[in-house]
Amino acid sequence: MKVKSKRVYDEAERGDGARILVDRLWPRGVAKDDLPLDGWNKDVAPSTELRKRFVRSPDDFEEFAQRYRDELATDDGKEALDELRRSAKGDILTLLTAKKDVEHSHIPVLVNLLRKNKSES
Repeated sequence: MKVKSKRVYDEAERGDGARILVDRLWPRGVAKDDLPLDGWNKDVAPSTELRKRFVRSPDDFEEFAQRYRDELATDDGKEALDELRRSAKGDILTLLTAKKDVEHSHIPVLVNLLRKNKSES
């Protein structure tokens, strides 16, 4: 499975495959009818507590990433990841987020987990 990431504000492209929003909150300024989307998986996003903690301490990305991986290692986290994998269309999955700094968000952690777990199965 090929996993890509984009901001919700980027244009949809033919090669996106399944476009899944992976934020816990709906993006500001985007009407639900205006976002080309195949699904919204809130359960795979960081918990509200973890998200708020990271907003207060954005310099500690490694701690955030480890805590997020720990959340995804729970039974609920594993189920949310499995649901996300099943969402792929034509073996392509595009994860969507409203985060401005995608590289320092939950997205790279999620992409790495999806790629790693796929290669182990």
